[in-house]
Amino acid sequence: MADTALPFDDFRDLVNLVPGPDEAAVAAVRARDRDLTKPAGALGRMEAIVEWLAAWQGKAPPAVDRPLVAVFAANHGVTAQGVSAFPASVTRAMVENFAAGGAAINQICAASDIGLKVFELALDHPTPDISLEDAFDEAGCAATMAFGMEALAGQPDLLCLGEMGIGNTTVAAALFLALFGGEAADWVGPGTGVGGAALANKVAVVERAVARLDGRLSDPLEILRRLGGREIAAMAGAILAARHQKVPVVVDGFVTTAAAAVLWAANPAALDHCLFAHVSAEPAHARALAAMGKVPLLDLGMRLGEGTGAALAAGLVRIAAKTHAGMATFTQAGVAGKLD
Repeated sequence: MADTALPFDDFRDLVNLVPGPDEAAVAAVRARDRDLTKPAGALGRMEAIVEWLAAWQGKAPPAVDRPLVAVFAANHGVTAQGVSAFPASVTRAMVENFAAGGAAINQICAASDIGLKVFELALDHPTPDISLEDAFDEAGCAATMAFGMEALAGQPDLLCLGEMGIGNTTVAAALFLALFGGEAADWVGPGTGVGGAALANKVAVVERAVARLDGRLSDPLEILRRLGGREIAAMAGAILAARHQKVPVVVDGFVTTAAAAVLWAANPAALDHCLFAHVSAEPAHARALAAMGKVPLLDLGMRLGEGTGAALAAGLVRIAAKTHAGMATFTQAGVAGKLD
């Protein structure tokens, strides 16, 4: 990972000083939509997606020509506590599977003509066990967030975020607990498939991790520094960079939402350029979305990660944009419009 000249405190400024939507682009989309050959509102949420896309791309009509799924992969010292059904070595094996084209996300991206890039974050050097010590120092957290910003280097016009990391549902659960409160059991789910005593152990590990904060921590970026994994910090950086570079973001599932939640807790407006792709089968994902007032696009019972839900949602975003841009107006089609 490259070092960054940005101090940790500067990321707080980037979160709090996010640019707003392009209202002129939204107005242009609405004006065109009123003249398209369909009843007003007939395409439902697809119409709202076009407005959202225009607002954050800053153009009308919006288009999705260079979508990218960015998958961030990292390892976690907390796996030593027996929180996952799989060993940490699976993270690297899956990164190799991505490279070989054998994962689910490869097939979805190929079928939908979406770019895919995998960002490997020091897999041989897991973050410390968060039940015992902090995940990062300030410089390390800032550098990791800056690394995530590199996902924008190829200038995608829609960024879809995904992750891979054995143990990261434990990390995400700890983040949600610290950010939103409640009980550890509210946020802990089976992840890769743990249940029974193993699930109870996972709950206890999350409780210990958050208890280290002594209940006094209110700064979301400091919570990220102390509890977050590298892929989560990198995704937070990517979301932030996308906002400042006018790139809409599609957020995937439970772990990816944890990265977004850190920014939301610091400034709820910081996620206005984000679309939440789906509600995961991981039980607490719906709770997290509800806490932020976010309505997911899909509900397919998925819990794979890898950006799979985000890639599927990106297909609908692209279709919405093409439908809006390609439909004829009443005048063009020679169809009588509605009476005033």
